Amino acid sequence: MQTTEVGQNSEIKQVIGSLCMMNNRFMNFMLDDNKKAAQVFLRVILGDDKIKVRNVRIQSFIQNIYGHSSQLDILAQDSKGRYFNVEVQRSDEGAPARRARFYSSILDTHFLQPGKLYEELPDTYVIFITENDVLHDNLPLYNIRRRIDENAKCFEDGSRIIYVNSQRRDNTALGKMMQDLYCTEPKNLHYHEFAERMEFLKYSKEGEEKMTDVIEEYAARKAEALAKEVAKEAARKAAKEAAKKAEEKEQANRIELAQGLLADGMSIEFTVRHSKLTEAEVRELASKLSA
Repeated sequence: MQTTEVGQNSEIKQVIGSLCMMNNRFMNFMLDDNKKAAQVFLRVILGDDKIKVRNVRIQSFIQNIYGHSSQLDILAQDSKGRYFNVEVQRSDEGAPARRARFYSSILDTHFLQPGKLYEELPDTYVIFITENDVLHDNLPLYNIRRRIDENAKCFEDGSRIIYVNSQRRDNTALGKMMQDLYCTEPKNLHYHEFAERMEFLKYSKEGEEKMTDVIEEYAARKAEALAKEVAKEAARKAAKEAAKKAEEKEQANRIELAQGLLADGMSIEFTVRHSKLTEAEVRELASKLSA
């Protein structure tokens, strides 16, 4: 039992050690109530070193009584009252343009309270950090705003959508931050605000306890994978057994046919040709019939 527990603990440490910020859940822990780290994120992405984060929350559920509700990965607010929703997407299918549009709209409906003027609607930023360049122009980031077609001027409604291409990992401030997203060791991170948090989460007892649900999620995935493998193995055995029984039945039918042909006086060659048995099998049947 003790050996098993040691093995499990070692495996858990390996799992935690392999986590990076491109893992959605680990990113949540990195930024949960961590204003310094969230501030670095927003300052680098927006190119504004004056942003001051007032609060940051993870997994914020926004209820929409008239339609689709949403759970936002990271939601931060700065000192100017602006809201920033940050989503980490490793799958291209998780970052379609219309999802960004929906998240922008749901922030608007949530943060404009009844009786407030439209002018009081806060500025919102929906930021998708994607593993691949989902917009396919090889840009480090894509700033998306509404504009007037006739004169190409921006239509300043206070909403912004930003796609960050994590594949661009150069030596710019943004590129270094993208490098940090894939880094698993605190000592190798460029930004000390990330390094401090990662050090705590990966190498302290308190941090490990804080990530209990990540470990439970890993255990659940492992149990699911094991269950699937067991089911596959059972299916393989069942298929093999079914094939064996089918072959046995087919062989029995061949023997029965051969016995009938031989009993009717057919030759060995004729019986072999029509029963699909080997000549040795047919001769053995013939010898038994003549005995």
